[in-house]
Amino acid sequence: MIGIGHRSIPEDDTAEDTPQYTACPQCDLLIRLPDLDADCKATCPRCATVITATRRDGLQFALALSLAAISLLVVANLFPFLSFRASGLEQVMSLPQSAGVLYEQGNRLLALFVLLFILAAPALLLLCLILLLTPLVRRRPASGLRLLGRAIAITQTWCMVEVFLVGVLVSFIKIAAMATVVFGMSFWAFVGFALCLTGALSVLDRHQLWSAIEESEV
Repeated sequence: MIGIGHRSIPEDDTAEDTPQYTACPQCDLLIRLPDLDADCKATCPRCATVITATRRDGLQFALALSLAAISLLVVANLFPFLSFRASGLEQVMSLPQSAGVLYEQGNRLLALFVLLFILAAPALLLLCLILLLTPLVRRRPASGLRLLGRAIAITQTWCMVEVFLVGVLVSFIKIAAMATVVFGMSFWAFVGFALCLTGALSVLDRHQLWSAIEESEV
């Protein structure tokens, strides 16, 4: 079945120009991927799961969001994240200081998790995205693209930016009854960073990305 912007993959597709096989993530049907035009998607003929989708200027859009995200992450680490005011006293905390406070309170493992999964992993993920997408967007051959692609897949699993934001909001609800909490510039920059990072990852289709890597790698 073929429609505008949509294509269902035939199970017995044996065309010579579509040699790439993949398994449906839902029903494990082994199928061949067709060549798609921009802004089209291919679905599994058995369960209708979207297998791959192409977006016009998707790589450029992902690169722009990645650059915006890493800029916002830098801002989020330079300015106050939260400030607490109670009984005439005020305490200001930055994002890097949150791990230090946890360490001083004896929560060393939790402090390590904050450093690794909230700061280090997202920064490494963005760096890999920028290094990978830049030659792909410029259509220039480069080496090490497969390694960067694998690093992105691994690092993405360990990024817990959304979990951290949810935890901050839950803590805000509890602390608001005892003190005045003010969100600093770093907090809003971190929210923007989380949105840009999520957007950059959402526009990247795995199959289309690896096809571009195979074409561009030296």
